[in-house]
Amino acid sequence: MTQPYYRIFLLSHMRAYSSTLGHIIGSHPRINGYYEMHQSYLCDADLAQQIADYSQHDSLKPNSHYQFDKLLHNDYQLNLSLPALQDAVIFIALREPEPTIKSIIKLFRKKSDDHLYAQPTGATNYYLERLQTLADFAQQHPQRYYYFDTEKVCTDTDGLLSQLQQWIGVAEPLSREYGSFAKTGVAGAGDTSPLIHTGKVLPNFQEALDDVELDATLLQQAEQAYQSSRALLLQYAKQSF
Repeated sequence: MTQPYYRIFLLSHMRAYSSTLGHIIGSHPRINGYYEMHQSYLCDADLAQQIADYSQHDSLKPNSHYQFDKLLHNDYQLNLSLPALQDAVIFIALREPEPTIKSIIKLFRKKSDDHLYAQPTGATNYYLERLQTLADFAQQHPQRYYYFDTEKVCTDTDGLLSQLQQWIGVAEPLSREYGSFAKTGVAGAGDTSPLIHTGKVLPNFQEALDDVELDATLLQQAEQAYQSSRALLLQYAKQSF
């Protein structure tokens, strides 16, 4: 009988270095998965669907034990009462509001100026609603997740990867260099910029966002929500970094 896969989930929001981190995690020899699969995990059939959908484009690694996904939108939910998810490794991570919201706006303006997230109000509301959902999840599942600030993907790469390795419980280290997969750079699966194809973390990378303006009132609202949500996430986390 085939050993079932343990699950790893990253709960975060758009433009929080999750594509880079997903590729790092997914490049580990024991872990499958690197992109956002856009599905909920509410029953055992959803877990089976995850494996089936992933296998359509990427091969499961020999001797792999984990399947990874990231959930960045409130449309997708996670039912931790499932017996198969009792040992799931859950990460929650936030990025500070100003660069996050500006990056969301910049990304969606490339697609269409009319898109909801291309507008400051729409992008800010997405961020606020996502933070609230993550805060609610933390209160509902205390001590069931690990928390980190996503800026550390760039500012303390080695320290973060060492901590993630320990939290996951794998013997082999996570590497700051990562592979390219079937859906790397594909729209809808994560970052589509050329940066994702570099195959490594760029230390202290700063996206050019000076051309994006954000109303001071919106920014203040987002900053307050970030501070309160982050404090709550730290309070209820099993461990943080």
